[in-house]
Amino acid sequence: MRIDPHSYTDDRHAHVRSLAWEARVDFATSTLHATATLQFDAPSAGPLDLDTRGLDVATVTDDRGRTVAFVVHPVDAILGSRLALVLGEGTRAVIIAYRTAADASALQWLDPAQTAGGAHPYLFSQCQAIHARSVVPLQDTPQRRITFTAALTVPTALRGLMAAAFDGREERGDVAVERWHMPQPIAPYLFAFAVGELASRELGARSRVWAEPSVVDGAAWEFAEVDGMLAAGESLFGPYAWDRFDILVMPPSFPYGGMENPRLTFVTPTLLAGDRSQVRVIAHELAHAWSGNLVTNAHAEHFWLNEGWTRYAELRMVEVLEGPDTAALVAAICRKDLDETIARFIAEGHGGLTRLHTHLEGIDPDEAFSVVPYDKGELFLRTIEGAVGRERFDGFARRYLETFRFGAVTTEGFLEFTERELPGVLASIDAPRWIDGEGLPGNAPVAHAARLDAVIALGAALPAADTNLSTTEWNLWLERLARPQPAAFCEALDERFGFTSTGNIEVKVAWLRLALASAYDAVLPEVVRVLGAVGRMKYVVPLYSALLARPETRNLAREAFASNAAGYHPIARAVVRGRIERASAVTE
Repeated sequence: MRIDPHSYTDDRHAHVRSLAWEARVDFATSTLHATATLQFDAPSAGPLDLDTRGLDVATVTDDRGRTVAFVVHPVDAILGSRLALVLGEGTRAVIIAYRTAADASALQWLDPAQTAGGAHPYLFSQCQAIHARSVVPLQDTPQRRITFTAALTVPTALRGLMAAAFDGREERGDVAVERWHMPQPIAPYLFAFAVGELASRELGARSRVWAEPSVVDGAAWEFAEVDGMLAAGESLFGPYAWDRFDILVMPPSFPYGGMENPRLTFVTPTLLAGDRSQVRVIAHELAHAWSGNLVTNAHAEHFWLNEGWTRYAELRMVEVLEGPDTAALVAAICRKDLDETIARFIAEGHGGLTRLHTHLEGIDPDEAFSVVPYDKGELFLRTIEGAVGRERFDGFARRYLETFRFGAVTTEGFLEFTERELPGVLASIDAPRWIDGEGLPGNAPVAHAARLDAVIALGAALPAADTNLSTTEWNLWLERLARPQPAAFCEALDERFGFTSTGNIEVKVAWLRLALASAYDAVLPEVVRVLGAVGRMKYVVPLYSALLARPETRNLAREAFASNAAGYHPIARAVVRGRIERASAVTE
């Protein structure tokens, strides 16, 4: 029987334990020519279903050299294609020779012009949620953790990186072979690599930052405090299990703020604000070392177990590093985003996506992605903490991480564990309302702090010219303003504080969303510029949505997408295209 609505993995079939992967990067054709050796946990026979998407499978043999019969089934729009094998008696491993598709959903191939250096191409992967199958044929579900070795053949002028331990590089003329191994078992969505012109700087005993040469020094300054974050995380949640915490600053098209690949976290260059104001994203990705990487959701319907725990851990780390007031400001921004998202889902008839335990059969996880699992999940955990006290909750959190270490958890498994460890607490906070109810329960905690109160006290009036707020404070104040605002107010606000021209992307996008909702169209050229310069979905999706919300700017959204789609990561491209198609369907 299938164990994941987004995977063909069958629990009755052989269990893949490890992967030996060899791949040659071919920039000319935007493909990987690869061989995947899948090792089983025991000798096996009979059927084996693997997940693939767009892979051109050439041959399959087993560890004895026998040919393995296989069929690549028709494409499912969400799941990809089932690769059905028939194993001979006593099979311990299969070796699959294949080639990826030029449009593999996990891969983005960048021309030199799309990089900071402008001289060399660039390749990177993004396998969450179910895109690993477009790179490797495997059991693409978090419940099938694997260790792996890899040999990546790249042009000699470039450097390959993997989220794994580096074993060495051997140059062979115009190509180099780089070898890696991952000793800790990972969920397939954490399989990650990049190839480009890259340089590094040491940050601490267990960390370094990688980026393109023109970017790396600024990145090293921005992330200089990573060792303090590591220490804060360990003080709260126990020893760091992944040996190193290196960071790779990605090209602008990277679709997320960060991706928590163990040993090599990928981050957007929008974090390089020049004032360290965005480094809490690093805290979030580091927190994933415990929640998500160490203990993983069983599949996408339990995604809140990854992101709710991680948001909670992130805010606890912010408390340690920057104080309770800053943590409260961040929590208030998260709550504002959550309230808006819940209202939008319910208005669109998708109230089911506001539950913590979602039901996603037939729904692409990328389409269901939102802040709900992050922020409703964090508030649920915070409610449990409030009911039992922080000291008792901290002990509970550590036991949870230890109990499910290097494993996968369902919502039901979490609730059973919680009832054993904290008897009666779930009933006391009405946990079913949190888990299976739509919207936000009335007992959700509300952040309080002096700095938060001060921002709220500014109200909706034009702030004095000497008002000096942090990035987080400006962001919160802008997000709290009612929509629409008068054009004259928007003009005065921009003239006084220069939001349209600010280099701080977090404040800029908060401002642009307000301006678009207020029909202050003086910002339209800057909106178009941002959509062409940034690929992070946190920014581009709300800006496209704001353009699509007004009949007068819908064509501009379509034009901007037509101009920029080729530069977006496939995941971002699909999400934005879906928004445009839905907006078009409503107006037709």
